[in-house]
Amino acid sequence: MPQSRSIQDEEHALAWVGQFAQHAGPRYLQIARFIEQALANGVLRPGDRLPAQRRLATLLQVDLTTVTRAYDVARQRHLLEGRGARGTYAAAAKTELGQLLDLSMIIPPAPAGLDFAELLRQGLAQVLLHTDSSMLMNYHLGGGSAADRAAGALWLAPLFGALEHDSISVCSGAQSALAALIMALSLPGSSILAEPLAYPGLLNAAQALGRSVQPVATDASGMCPEALEQACRQHGATLLYLNPTLQNPTTHTMPAARRLELLRVCARHGVMIIEDDPYSLLADDAPPPLAASAPAQVAHIATLSKCLAPGLRTAFVLLHSAELRARFMTALRALVLMATPLTSALTTQWIHDGSAQRLLQGVRQEARQRQRLASQLLAGRADGAHACAIHIWLELPAYWRAQELAQVAQAEGLAVSPASAFSTGPRAPEAIRIALGSIADEMRLRAALRKLSDLLARHPGQSSSVVV
Repeated sequence: MPQSRSIQDEEHALAWVGQFAQHAGPRYLQIARFIEQALANGVLRPGDRLPAQRRLATLLQVDLTTVTRAYDVARQRHLLEGRGARGTYAAAAKTELGQLLDLSMIIPPAPAGLDFAELLRQGLAQVLLHTDSSMLMNYHLGGGSAADRAAGALWLAPLFGALEHDSISVCSGAQSALAALIMALSLPGSSILAEPLAYPGLLNAAQALGRSVQPVATDASGMCPEALEQACRQHGATLLYLNPTLQNPTTHTMPAARRLELLRVCARHGVMIIEDDPYSLLADDAPPPLAASAPAQVAHIATLSKCLAPGLRTAFVLLHSAELRARFMTALRALVLMATPLTSALTTQWIHDGSAQRLLQGVRQEARQRQRLASQLLAGRADGAHACAIHIWLELPAYWRAQELAQVAQAEGLAVSPASAFSTGPRAPEAIRIALGSIADEMRLRAALRKLSDLLARHPGQSSSVVV
């Protein structure tokens, strides 16, 4: 009888432990992830006692240090609390007063099991080992070093195949690249054509640079060729902006056939295209970029900030024309003299040693998990999003207006982005964009999505407060 009870206790002690995976990061981070998932799923409840570290190490057949580090990480994430000699217990969720649950900012979700600090230490150690440190703190010619451009070619190879390194410029993020391309490829006072819903950075840059953004109608496949033809004649535009894969904000991906139709219209009217493409490498089923089909017509921007980490302020701009590259670099230097050498060197190191690709795979896997979670908690409202998208476009019930919902959500501690933030025309649809990566902790993300689901189910004016 005592032996049977001992076996039951041991099984209960390990009920929250998952299976170690070979490519899911260090085991101590996997153990911390097991604890987080068990709390989210109710397998572990606040107040449950966890095994002593030495006992758990024996049960899992790992080093004591591994368990110690796992418990430390879990405590830092507020998943566990120590009670001295009484042991370690699952913690109750902490309420962070005054802090929004932010579903408004698109950030690539950190992969499960990733130790960013260790990744940074390893990458920077290699950079310092192979680079003169004084050069990392000096001025550099804009456009990136030969090594940085070679890294850009390697990063873009899955989309384009082999590329001439000289056709690539390295920039400090996509926003400065976008502004410089607008300056280089259009005149003040001119029009830029775009879809009715577009990346807010385009709207901000166009306004600051004295250009107007004109909407071009779309259908189920994206921008309509006939509408583009008419807009080219009406506005005399020389520049078209497209974000054709996992579009921000709608997550729509334009089919290959439609891309070719738009290229033909632009060729007839002498219109250059800015192809803003931060997400193609996240979507393993993305059609070929427009720049692959018409390299002379298209300036292609690929930023790592939206698919790896926002602090990695590196974007690659692909321009095949030497004349256009020169104009672009002149404009870029007026905005940003150079990309930060240390960041560029780290990016180059990560691309060459495979860390960037592993990080990309982890972000893609985490995005899939978060899309599944959103589909579950939003009662099927988010089912139309791409499985690897890191945001969702959500059309609202007829009784909600997007601006009103965003304001009510803000008052209840939840941030979302209404369609008006993306509109290039006079009227925006009643929809919101939900970013799935800006809340790192899975339990807090669950709480945010549940709060949003409850809000969507209520009618405006209905209070969720309790009257006592």
